[in-house]
Amino acid sequence: MDQQQYQQIEDKITPPTPYLKNIIKAFLIGGLICTIGHAITYFYIIFFDFTETTVGNPTAATMVFLAMLLTGFGLYRKLGQVAGAGSAVPVTGFGNAVVSAAIEHKTEGLVLGVGGNIFKLAGSVIVFGVASAFFVALIKLILVSMGVVEW
Repeated sequence: MDQQQYQQIEDKITPPTPYLKNIIKAFLIGGLICTIGHAITYFYIIFFDFTETTVGNPTAATMVFLAMLLTGFGLYRKLGQVAGAGSAVPVTGFGNAVVSAAIEHKTEGLVLGVGGNIFKLAGSVIVFGVASAFFVALIKLILVSMGVVEW
C-alpha cells in the first residue's frame, strides 16, 4: 500500500470536521467570557471607585483567578472541550495553562513538580509578552524622541 492509497482509506474512515460549528461555539463562548470580564470591569468601577484607565489590571487578575479556580475544580477542561479556542484565547486561558501544569505535576513534589513545571505552557506567553512589550515601548520612545507622536 502506498501513501496515496493510505490517504484514500483514511479519508473514508475519518469523520468530517465541523469547522463552522466549532467556529460559532468558540466565538460565542469566547464572547461570553469577555462579557463576564466587562461585567467585572463595571463592578469594579461602580463599587470600588476605579476609573476606566485603572480597572484593567484588577479585571484581568480576577479573570485569571476565576479560570484558575475553575481549572482546580475540573470545570475549565469541560469548557475547553466545548469552546476550543474560545476558552484558550482570552486571558483566562493563561490561568488555565498555569494551574493545569501545576496540577499535572503535583505528585512529583512542590519544588521539582509544581515549581519546575508550573510555567511550562504559560512561560512562552510570558517571555513573548515581555519581549513584545519591550520592543513596542522602544519603538514608541524612538517615535516620541523624533517628535512623530506625543507622550
